[in-house]
Amino acid sequence: MDELGQLVTGLESFIRNYGAPAAFPILAIEALGAPVPGETLLIFASVLCARGEMSFPALLIFAWAGSVLGDNIGYMIGRKVGRPAILHYGGKVGLTDARIDAVQRVFLRFGSATVMFARFFNILRQLNGVVAGMMGMSWWRFLLFNAIGAALWVLVWVFGTAYFTDHFATIVRLAHHTRFVIGVLASVGLVLVLGFFVRRLGGAQ
Repeated sequence: MDELGQLVTGLESFIRNYGAPAAFPILAIEALGAPVPGETLLIFASVLCARGEMSFPALLIFAWAGSVLGDNIGYMIGRKVGRPAILHYGGKVGLTDARIDAVQRVFLRFGSATVMFARFFNILRQLNGVVAGMMGMSWWRFLLFNAIGAALWVLVWVFGTAYFTDHFATIVRLAHHTRFVIGVLASVGLVLVLGFFVRRLGGAQ
């Protein structure tokens, strides 16, 4: 936990010193499997944008480009190097046999959609490109779906964080006023679910 805290502090200092371009190398490195908190970086940078301390367009461009570049480097590594070499040298950054097997199963089940939405899931985000290359996916198909997925991921985190920052007080106020209503709805839902299971058990007997 201490190492993670030091890493996050270092990333914040890096972003403050170098601005939006700092997102490019950090997200590229994360896409290669390095244990770098990319989402934390985007949240911090988005808050700076909401305060007017950083350019939104610049952050979007550099974050997207870094994500796409890192994933495509990972793709080329997976395509050219192969699984044995990746496992031999990649253990220190989390490229383990079990993780690669898990990601391959996701690819086999969901195909190209895995590439598009991989960035929203922790392990998939780091191993997306490497596994796609190992499995021989067409580079043009990977590039297309990866570029779209990276754009969606960056937009969600950047604008979602900025919106929450701007409307934090309003959200807290609404949560306070709707707490009772949500509690009542949750209680009613629980009663209905319990009633459903009681009827099912009674019918089974």
